[in-house]
Amino acid sequence: MATFAVTYAYSDSTSAGRDTVRPAHVEFLKAQFDGGRLLKSGPFGPEESPGALLIIDGDTKADVEALMDQDPFHQAGLIEERTVRQWNIFFGADAAQPAAAQTAAQN
Repeated sequence: MATFAVTYAYSDSTSAGRDTVRPAHVEFLKAQFDGGRLLKSGPFGPEESPGALLIIDGDTKADVEALMDQDPFHQAGLIEERTVRQWNIFFGADAAQPAAAQTAAQN
């Protein structure tokens, strides 16, 4: 499986709708976390524009898009913009290969 970075951008005008749908959104995300697809997620900080970052395991970008189409926030039209980008982890416990080996391979 590959790793994907999904970003959500919210409009201030959807705040009340997000509050209403949030329990179903959290339940959806918890199910993805419990199933091993959602690795990390959370909203951006208070000084940032409203939105969130989700790190998802998936076979393909289309696979992740189809999964995230099931998010109640998406289904309710509460996400102003969503991006899905494959993320090649270079450093960290989830790196495909150690960073030193990747650097050597690039040289």
